[in-house]
Order: sequence, then C-alpha cells, then structure tokens
Amino acid sequence: MELNEQLVTAIKRKLGELNLSTVALGCQLGLSRRTLDNIFKRGHRKVTPATYKKLSDWLISEYATADQKESQLVATQDK
Repeated sequence: MELNEQLVTAIKRKLGELNLSTVALGCQLGLSRRTLDNIFKRGHRKVTPATYKKLSDWLISEYATADQKESQLVATQDK
C-alpha cells in the first residue's frame, strides 16, 4: 500500500500537537523507529498493509478523541 502526502502530513501534524516523538509513536503502534523515520524523513511511501492500517487507525482515533473532548468541554460550559 502507498501512503499519500495528505496522510503523512496529518500524522506529522498530530505528532506535533501531541508532542510525541517517533519512538513514542512506534511504541504505541508496534512499529519500529526506523520504519517511521523512513516514512517521515526519507519519503518512503510504500508500506505494508499492516503498517498502513496501524497509522490510519491511530490518526482516526486521535481525531475522534479530540472531537469527543471538545464536545464534552462545550457541553460542560453550557451548564
């Protein structure tokens, strides 16, 4: 499978927002730092289906969690 630039940019942006290192992300996802460095620094875009799934699932769950926290904050402010 091949990662597109928008997905890689979104992952990098979320890493920055969460102040996570590639090592920390690798530990969370079960990916090596080398794999992540190849994607982020060396422009490798062809990855295994398992790596693609781990990265996209992580990104989706992070955005869903952020939306949920924001919704709860708004709900508590209305009270």
